[in-house]
Amino acid sequence: MQPLKMDDREEHHRVEDLKTGLSLFLRRVPPLSGARRPVLYVHGATFPSAMSVAHRFPEGSWRDALGRAGLDVWALDFLGFGHSDCEPAMADPAEDNGPLLLAAEAAGQLEAAVRHVHAITDGAHVSLLTHSWGSMPACLLAGRHPDLIDRLVLFAPIARRDPPRYLPRPDGPAWRIITAQAQWDRFVEDVPASEPPVLSRSEFEDWAGRYLDTDPDSRARDPHGVKVPSGPFVEILRAWHGELPYDPGLVRSPLCIVRGEWDGLATDADARWLFDAFSGSPDRRDVKLGRGTHLMHLEAGRGALWQASAAFLGEPT
Repeated sequence: MQPLKMDDREEHHRVEDLKTGLSLFLRRVPPLSGARRPVLYVHGATFPSAMSVAHRFPEGSWRDALGRAGLDVWALDFLGFGHSDCEPAMADPAEDNGPLLLAAEAAGQLEAAVRHVHAITDGAHVSLLTHSWGSMPACLLAGRHPDLIDRLVLFAPIARRDPPRYLPRPDGPAWRIITAQAQWDRFVEDVPASEPPVLSRSEFEDWAGRYLDTDPDSRARDPHGVKVPSGPFVEILRAWHGELPYDPGLVRSPLCIVRGEWDGLATDADARWLFDAFSGSPDRRDVKLGRGTHLMHLEAGRGALWQASAAFLGEPT
């Protein structure tokens, strides 16, 4: 585990995962004064909170924008990511175990984090800000415990798609390795050929170096890469084979779907399906932003995403 790099005023919290007894890591930037509404960031399938909501650009980070909107900003690393513990199976050969960190497991970890935030903030309802696969455990928890959740912002959420015919149910090993090159490919694969890049190579190189730092063994591999649980990846494939691990109709919180126009993992059809499926929400919104892909929170257009999410989360209840 690499040493933690403290941001200004950043607090670090540890919470026990009740299923495994392992330690979950939470980072927080508290409000400068007074009681503020808490929001907890829920990361996606391949990188932890330090590389997303807390990653700093010259103009600041996503959580800085949330803080300016008057929010008490928290972020969770799931088991196997960032500064949370790893399950013992992460040290075994990948093929010895099934996929780790499916949504049912992750929802339990998220519940422990939400209850911790709830207690620290004197019983305040907690809003959730999710990326990609992170929408699955978040919405599973929101459906089970609507009393805990205030609002939901689902950035680039994964939707259910009709299954292809005759293909087996997706499965996989316990973990997989994500290289820096694989991450770069994700930034460029959905950008139209006629358009300029959405992320400069220099910004990516800075991000990629920090990404490799999240796994102390990353540079001992050839090529360099970060070991992550494979459950989120498998579950995305299962959603596209007709198996979404939660019922959107059980969610009772106001929610906002927000996505980039070039996102191939959260398309217009996906957003329409989700919007209609969240039938129990009293306030549903679908916001599409220009010149963004599935990783828009790190791209040139990130300011629009940061602003849209902060505006919805900061609205009066």
